[in-house]
Amino acid sequence: MNEVVTVGRRKTASARVRIQPGTGNIVVNGKPVAEYLAREVLVMMARQPFEVTDSVNKFDARVICDGGGLAGQAGAIRLGIARALVEVDEKYRSPLRRAGLLTRDAREVERKKYGRPGARKRFQFSKR
Repeated sequence: MNEVVTVGRRKTASARVRIQPGTGNIVVNGKPVAEYLAREVLVMMARQPFEVTDSVNKFDARVICDGGGLAGQAGAIRLGIARALVEVDEKYRSPLRRAGLLTRDAREVERKKYGRPGARKRFQFSKR
């Protein structure tokens, strides 16, 4: 099997994921995933597709991540790895779909509107 390349996005973060058979190493922007994401919860989030498909330590992933914060980047990595696993083998689609890992979370910050101080907030109304 050759390398599989996919893209995952979350909020304003995007992750280009390259996956190939290996020993379970995940490298993000040249650093090991635990060092890059810093928090254990985010590392677990990034590894979740491998755990759901029982393919821990079967694939190496190289990820180029940019935009957003660490939580958004972890979500982008998770979606990118899930999509790559489906491309590797179609049998992974069902468990990943059941775990909700193939669905793009489209929630983003709502833009500020003109004539208002924020997206929903309005200036104080004064009768007199």
